[in-house]
Amino acid sequence: MLRTASSVSVLLLTFAIAMADSSAPLNPASSASESAVHIVYTEKPQQNEEPEAYHIRTLASVLGSEEAAKDALVYSYKTAASGFSAKLTPQQVAEISKQPGVLQVVASRTLQLHSGPGIAKLH
Repeated sequence: MLRTASSVSVLLLTFAIAMADSSAPLNPASSASESAVHIVYTEKPQQNEEPEAYHIRTLASVLGSEEAAKDALVYSYKTAASGFSAKLTPQQVAEISKQPGVLQVVASRTLQLHSGPGIAKLH
């Protein structure tokens, strides 16, 4: 059962990464001071550093303090991928994208799966 749950987690994460569109524009109505949740994909931290500490340090390099980084951090991904989600302004997104170890920054989006007529039979 554990193996199946792990496989499902990897599948869901793969789906989320595939659906993330880095070319999607930010909300045109948002101003430079409005923050939105973004997913920041990073390289894996060195073996002697905890992933969350690495993520906070990376975020603090843009936000100015560890406390501000902890406040902005939404979630730290540690198992199937290395990265974190955080509330960032468009200017902060531009800055963190340039940081060493940051691979990609994408706006977090909520997607609705469409169900077909046969989906009720699965429940």
